[in-house]
Amino acid sequence: MAGNMSTRVSLGVLIGLHIVACCVSLAYLSRGYASYHIYYDPALLNVAIATIASFAVLSYLFLLAPFSFGYFLGFYFYTMVVGYLWLNCFSRFEYNHWLSGVSAVASMIAFLVPSLFVTSRIQRRFAISEATFQRAPTFILALGAITILVAASYSFKMVSLDEMYVFRGKINMPFLLIYCIGVASNALLPFAFACFVERRSYWRAALTLVLLLLFYPITLNKVAFFTPAWLLAMAVLTRLLDCRITVVVSLFVPLVVGVVLYAAFGMRDTRYLDIVNLRMIATPSNAMDIYNDFFFNHQLTSFCQITFVKALVSCPYPRQLGEIMQEAYALGNFNASLFATEGIASVGPLLAPIPVFVSGLVIALANRLSSGLPSRFILVSGSIFPQLLLNVPLTTTLLSHGAAVLFLLWYLTPRSIFESQSESPHCRHRRQT
Repeated sequence: MAGNMSTRVSLGVLIGLHIVACCVSLAYLSRGYASYHIYYDPALLNVAIATIASFAVLSYLFLLAPFSFGYFLGFYFYTMVVGYLWLNCFSRFEYNHWLSGVSAVASMIAFLVPSLFVTSRIQRRFAISEATFQRAPTFILALGAITILVAASYSFKMVSLDEMYVFRGKINMPFLLIYCIGVASNALLPFAFACFVERRSYWRAALTLVLLLLFYPITLNKVAFFTPAWLLAMAVLTRLLDCRITVVVSLFVPLVVGVVLYAAFGMRDTRYLDIVNLRMIATPSNAMDIYNDFFFNHQLTSFCQITFVKALVSCPYPRQLGEIMQEAYALGNFNASLFATEGIASVGPLLAPIPVFVSGLVIALANRLSSGLPSRFILVSGSIFPQLLLNVPLTTTLLSHGAAVLFLLWYLTPRSIFESQSESPHCRHRRQT
C-alpha cells in the first residue's frame, strides 16, 4: 500500500511538471515558429494559466487508473489537449474559441472514461498454443525481412532527415505493399521485439531493431527512423520504472531536453526543437487549432474522409484532408489525430465528443483484448501507436498502420506463457485484469 501511494505521489508530481513544461515549450516555440500559427501574448497569460490549471484537475484520473493501452494513449492525447488549450488562448484564428475549448475538454473526458477504466478481461474463445506462439516471433522476423526485400526493389535511398522530403514524394509502390509495410513496421515487428525482450532473447531483439531501421530508407519517414530507438528506450524504462511513470517520462524527458536547449542556446540550433518540441509534441495540438479554423469556415466532412464512406456518399473534399490543409495553410501534409478528424472535421466542435467517445470504446476493446498480459509487454509492443495516433486518424491507424492486427495478436497470445516468469517490483509483470 505504501509503495502504491509513493508511486501515485511521484506520478502526480511528474504530471504536474509535465503540464508546466508543455506550456513553457509552446511559449518558447512562439518566438521562432510564428509561421506555424504558434503565438504567445503576455497580456493573456493569466487567462491561459487559469485555463490550464482548471484542465489539470482532470489529470487526477491518471492517478486512479491502472496501466493499460488506453492509459498510454490517453496520456498522449491529454498532452495534446493541454497544448491546444494553451494555443487556443493566444490563437489569432477567427472561430468560436470558447466553444472549441469546451469541446476539447468534453472530448477528452469522453475519451478517457472508457479508455482508462474499461479494462476487464474479455472471454477468449480461441487462442494459439504455446508451441505455436514460441515460433511466431521468428516467423514475424522472416515476414518482415521479406517485406523489406520486396519494398527495397521499389524504393531504397539513404538520405538525411533534412533531405527526405525531397525524395519521399517520388516513392511509388503498390497499395498492398504499402499496407504490408505499415503492418510489419508498426505492429508485427514491435510485437516480435516485445516477445524477444520478455524471453531475454536479446540477439533476436537486436535483429528486430535492425530490420525496423531498414524501413527508413524505404519509406523516408521519421517514425521509421526513430522506431528502433523508441522501442529500445521503452524496454529499458519499463525495467526501471512503473509503467504509468514510464508513459509520462516518455514525453516529459524529451520535452524538457528541448526546453533546456532553448534556454541555453536560443534559436541558434533548432534541429532538436524541430523534431521533438515542435513536430512530436506541439504539432498535434496545433492541428486542433488549424482544423477548428478551417472547418469553422468550410463544410464538414461527415466522415467522408474515410475511404469506404467516400465510396458511398458525396464528399465535398475529393482529396485527402492532409492535402487540403497543405493547400490552405502551407504547412505540409497536415494530417491530425482522431480529435481533429473523426471529431472536429467530421461533425464540428459541438458534436465532436460523440465520435471521440466511440473511439474511446474502440480503445477500451483493445484494453480488454490485451487483458491478462504483462503491462510491460503491452507497453513495449504497442509503443508506436500513441505516436501515430497523435497525427493519424483512428480509422487509418486501425487498418493501414496495423493497429487492428496488434489488437488481434494481443487477444491470441496465450497468457500461460508468462506465468512461469518471476515477478518484478516495477512494470514488468503487472497484468491487466
